[in-house]
Amino acid sequence: MTHISTDDVHYLAQLSNLQLGDEEAVALQADLEAIVTYIEQLSELDTSSVEPTYQVTGLQNVYRSDVVDDYGVSHEALVALAPDTQSGQVKVPKVLS
Repeated sequence: MTHISTDDVHYLAQLSNLQLGDEEAVALQADLEAIVTYIEQLSELDTSSVEPTYQVTGLQNVYRSDVVDDYGVSHEALVALAPDTQSGQVKVPKVLS
């Protein structure tokens, strides 16, 4: 069984940016020890005959081909519609200063 000290709990709380009182740290220490004990029990199971499962629903990603569609309008024609352009690009006012 792994022992988790209150110093470990306070260190984890500091990493998580949490402020714990002494009573909360003791309660969290007990909870963390119970979690680690349960995980240690799971690691004792024999899973050598179990095939790894990565996907259980049978769903697959559906991909489409990556084709550029200009919808019959050229880049130059679209840039010409902009009120202000520079070097073939639309010029917009600064958002952040």
